[in-house]
Amino acid sequence: MAIDAGTGSVRVILFDTLGNEIQVSQSEWTHKEDKRYPGSMDFDVTKNIEIITDLMNETINKSNVDPKQIVAISTTSMREAIVLYDESGKELWACANVDSRSNDEVTNIYQRSETMEADIYRKSGQTFSLGAIPRILWVKNNLPETYKQVKYVTMLNDWITYRLTDVISVEPSNGCTTGLFDLKKRSWDKSIADQAGLRNDIFPITYESGTVIGNVTEKMAELTGLCTETLVVAGGGDAQLGCIGMGVIGDGSAAILGGSFWQYEYTTKNMRIDDKCRVRINCHAVPNTWQYEAIAFYPGLVMRWFRDSFCELEKYMEDVTGESIYAQMEKRARNVPVGSNGMLSTFSDKMNYISWKHAAPSFINYKLDSERFNKATFYRSIMENAAFVTKGNIELINEITNTSPKEIIFAGGASKSELWCQIISDVLNIPIKVPAVRESTALGAAICAGVGANIYESFDDAISKVVSFEETYYPVMENHIIYIDLYKKWEKIYKNQLELADQGLTEHMWIAPGLK
Repeated sequence: MAIDAGTGSVRVILFDTLGNEIQVSQSEWTHKEDKRYPGSMDFDVTKNIEIITDLMNETINKSNVDPKQIVAISTTSMREAIVLYDESGKELWACANVDSRSNDEVTNIYQRSETMEADIYRKSGQTFSLGAIPRILWVKNNLPETYKQVKYVTMLNDWITYRLTDVISVEPSNGCTTGLFDLKKRSWDKSIADQAGLRNDIFPITYESGTVIGNVTEKMAELTGLCTETLVVAGGGDAQLGCIGMGVIGDGSAAILGGSFWQYEYTTKNMRIDDKCRVRINCHAVPNTWQYEAIAFYPGLVMRWFRDSFCELEKYMEDVTGESIYAQMEKRARNVPVGSNGMLSTFSDKMNYISWKHAAPSFINYKLDSERFNKATFYRSIMENAAFVTKGNIELINEITNTSPKEIIFAGGASKSELWCQIISDVLNIPIKVPAVRESTALGAAICAGVGANIYESFDDAISKVVSFEETYYPVMENHIIYIDLYKKWEKIYKNQLELADQGLTEHMWIAPGLK
């Protein structure tokens, strides 16, 4: 069983030992801002554990599988979502990954030291943009009584593991995203906490992914229908487990995970730091392996926004015919010429981890011509924007590593779109392979569970048995030529759009804490 807690939804998926999905249960969820604290995005542990346990119940009941046959469970989640606990294990405070309340804390660090962020990056591979340091400092400054009670900090996937076992721990692939890890040693670095002005005694034990943490407790067995003989195994961050679920663990292998955010992951056995601090570097969920990561903000969430804001008719047709809104829109977008008749959109920018900003969302260079510029055109433009950002991120990591991938594995919800797969191949001018199991993050969690339970001898053994590919998309050169010209325009337009936001004339779609 895999529990996959994403930014916009949570899923519980049951797999057989050959990697086939037996049953999937899913629920969307939201994370609300506390009006007192602008930029906050609280994670409701009480409500959300109820959602998770209900989904586990649903999965077991609908699958008709005897709970005793569920050998092991592992968990995966959005990175950056953190949970703080007191000595008894009670959750004191939790935030989702898109929380940005700690602007003042980052500003204060910059005032104390202009080099601290870069110094910490060179140890941890993380900056203050997404890491836990500013958020825990915010708790220290704004909720001092809560801060005094903190005994442990974990990530969201570790929290689910804790709820299943009563054991508080972290694993490196998500734990490293706190910015409090020594990247090379793959464990906590107390000197970073000291440097940042945080307590250095709040770090639980670290287990590598695929390690057995314990068994399902009697309490959770009663709530979920699980068996107490079922093992609970350390999982990992969504991107890293997604790579395991795609077989992307070898040196030089690469992947794109297309979910709420899009991550480009490039795998290495010989990690070196980027002196310019431009990209994230994480522990992979495989021992002695690391990944360079570049993130595109919100491609999946932008599509959901478009769906919910402009597709009332398609929603009606979905209810009548059963054909999804996305399938309807994709049919129409196929008839839009490559390049969306020259229209471009700006959402996420290429990654610049040390100074990370995104321009105001926009559609630009369209005309009042409903035949050429209609709902389908805007829809395709969103797809092309995601591909342009991905191209920029890949080129950035190629520059750092002096290498480039020969092919890229593409998974996640976006990979269900044949059009999006082809657009990415055309923009990148590289073959795109799509796994048979599109939801590779959950499969990666299931593989971790199987490795921990000795169903598989190793991650390589598991991948050889459960990972297969359904389709390969090859670039069309005439499309690539069009996209190269548009990409160059997009880069210049985005730079100008970002300057407008920096001047305060428009509002940044997202800006890292402490930046202006």
